[in-house]
Amino acid sequence: MHRNLKAALLALAFGTASTVSAQGFLTIGSGSTTGVYFPVATAMAKMINDSGSGVRANARSTGGSVFNMNALATGELDMATVQNDIAYYAYKGTGISAFEGKANNKVRTMAVLYPEVLHVIARKDAKINSIADLKGKRVVIGDLGSGTEQTARQVLEAYGLKFDDLGQALRVSPAQGITLMQDKRADALFYTVGVGASAISQIAQTVDVNLVPVSGNQAASLLKKYPFYVRYNIPAKSYKGQGATVPGVAVQATLVTTTAASDDTVYKAMKAIFANDSAVKAIHPSLATNYTKDKAVKGIPAPLHPGAVKFWKEMGLNVK
Repeated sequence: MHRNLKAALLALAFGTASTVSAQGFLTIGSGSTTGVYFPVATAMAKMINDSGSGVRANARSTGGSVFNMNALATGELDMATVQNDIAYYAYKGTGISAFEGKANNKVRTMAVLYPEVLHVIARKDAKINSIADLKGKRVVIGDLGSGTEQTARQVLEAYGLKFDDLGQALRVSPAQGITLMQDKRADALFYTVGVGASAISQIAQTVDVNLVPVSGNQAASLLKKYPFYVRYNIPAKSYKGQGATVPGVAVQATLVTTTAASDDTVYKAMKAIFANDSAVKAIHPSLATNYTKDKAVKGIPAPLHPGAVKFWKEMGLNVK
């Protein structure tokens, strides 16, 4: 009886498989479980699965934006949350060595989600008040090949510094970075992530830290050289011990796919996720405070997927 029940449940779970092509199953790449991508992608997969459209989805924790763009190119992933700068580099085949000369013109945008703010967080006892003060220090610059690593390189460059100018450039995951900060084995940490990310909150709860600003002429030159950045002020009291607003910069978290996904599948996924603004905002505080339909099609790193064009037009937006 037990075996029959199991078989019946499996049949129920996969009963639609014969009527849905492989196109109807979407694997969504996200990022580290301590970031914002993972809960966002997980919620989106659930929305797709609950929509009754016949499209199924699951979310996977991954190494982040660069990994996701490579996995979209090989077909390992069907959709992914990525930084708009990294998606732009992959589409153009430029910017970082992983994509040099390998332009993926099949990359397509679905929606811009929310700003991902560069957090430069330092131990108070390291006396780092400016990006320039990172010279000679032990700094977590993000996983090898992560979006954070690229952002760290570009911001240091705006202040006339290279990775070689750091005492140690620590290429580790956000979770490992937290541990290094707590154990006094790192002085500062770069992390490009939505405001309120658990990783930053965790450090602020357990260590005396300060957020290092990116502002003035250096921020202006960064925005001029890399047009995917926007200015973003981290509001006071976003984290424990942060009394004042901290000026900074952000890229944009974006949902992308490729031309391999059918127009119908992408359209159904779009409808499941984005048809109701309040449902989108309920996914995560980063979306609650930043997402609007109008912003969803601004600053896109690659053309919109035809399935997304159809959906956004239905929503009254002038897109192509």
